[in-house]
Amino acid sequence: MAKIPDGPQLITYADRLGGDLPRLTALVEGPLAGAFAGVHVLPYYTPYDGTDAGFDPEDHAQVDPRLGTWSDVRRLGESHTVMSDVIVNHVSARSARFQDVVTRGDDSPWAPMFLTLSSVFPDGASEADLARIYRPRPGLPFTAMTLGGVRRLVWTTFTADQVDIDLRTPQAWEYLTSVVDALTDAGVSMLRLDAVGYTGKEAGTDCFMTASTSKYTQRILDLAHARGATVLLEIHGHHTQQVEIARTVDLVYDFALPPLLLHALHARDLEPLRSWLDIRPTNAVTVLDTHDGIGIVDVGPSDLRPGEPGLLLPEQIDALVEHIHDASDGTSRLATGAAASNLDLYQVNCTFYDAVGRDDRRYLLARLIQLVLPGIPQVYYVGLLAGRNDMALLEATGVGRDVNRHRYTPAEVEEALARPVVRAQLDAMRLRRDHPAFGGAFSSAVDGTRATLSWELARDGVTHRVGLELDVRDASFALRATRDGGEGTVLDESAV
Repeated sequence: MAKIPDGPQLITYADRLGGDLPRLTALVEGPLAGAFAGVHVLPYYTPYDGTDAGFDPEDHAQVDPRLGTWSDVRRLGESHTVMSDVIVNHVSARSARFQDVVTRGDDSPWAPMFLTLSSVFPDGASEADLARIYRPRPGLPFTAMTLGGVRRLVWTTFTADQVDIDLRTPQAWEYLTSVVDALTDAGVSMLRLDAVGYTGKEAGTDCFMTASTSKYTQRILDLAHARGATVLLEIHGHHTQQVEIARTVDLVYDFALPPLLLHALHARDLEPLRSWLDIRPTNAVTVLDTHDGIGIVDVGPSDLRPGEPGLLLPEQIDALVEHIHDASDGTSRLATGAAASNLDLYQVNCTFYDAVGRDDRRYLLARLIQLVLPGIPQVYYVGLLAGRNDMALLEATGVGRDVNRHRYTPAEVEEALARPVVRAQLDAMRLRRDHPAFGGAFSSAVDGTRATLSWELARDGVTHRVGLELDVRDASFALRATRDGGEGTVLDESAV
């Protein structure tokens, strides 16, 4: 397994930033050169613009020809580490395999691959069994469908267009192996396992992060490692689960960081963040915002861990959500919960820039904290360009998460790259990618509203240092680093 550079990564849709894979490559090798060590290209499979923005592929092993080819993926990998999604839990209801089941029912060779209610509960499910199932959206995870002329309850964790697969079957593993092979053959060296926590459905459990989930995850890890790839798990849940999972896999997300930073900036309170720094895993991918919403379940109490407190108290979470809605002038409220058809129980749909009230100073401070913390910092394309909530797209689609999925024109990208807050982020990312201190030891100190985050490496008689001093009371900060034998300020609040 190759070592993955821990420099910043860009996370983006190919069509919504560059337009397609070749133009995305031109962008990261041109105006964004030197800022990113890797690129996480969100689903570019056929079709990339389905019901769930590519997370419902009809053909997971084929690049959508409107975006490019596997050769284009391989070309991007010549200059950057490429991460791609392996959608483990489900496939599109329009996929050829499932459509064969729709036509032929149990006579289809693919019938065992797809989960129905009776797959997990062959003797029937009680009310208690059904009520126990964990789902990120309201209602039960089943959709009535006709398979081979017979009405069945098909397991659909997310939407009726995304049919869950049964990882107990050889058909499922034949399918998943073909996906991993297609990606790694094209030079993809990082695999993100999407929704893997929902794969281990077992009677008598909540069907989330079960013992079977761990077994399936390990099997995918073995597949990936045999092909030289590293694996990132995408799990939303109680923060203690993330800590535990991190001990057994290559990488996890630090989904607790965004809400903790927003709490620190809105409430002028660093204590919850300090507590997290004491226990957070360092084999983490850090984010501010992503193609999904800003996670709340990751910092609160959870039914998944009854009786265990979260990193924030319930009243702090309530205040945080209201702060985000107020800071965004109410636009996030229109995109979140029952206001939007894409109803996620654990997320606020908002760009991070809007979540801090479009305050360049506080936004840049949050980005600097992310970049300085241990882990691989991943920067979402809308966040890179300090984008605002796209209310026109939300109105057009009615999908809450689309508020943070703007389609940038080349002119909009050029205009955004000229903004001081964007230029300052890029300067900080280039420092994060290239400065030797980030290969050394990390330390942190928190005192009230102030904090110092530092890296230091002594090598060949030279001490390399990077330090961020900050105060969330007034969002003042100074990023300092050693350079050319001296030490100076790289960025402070005057940059914006």
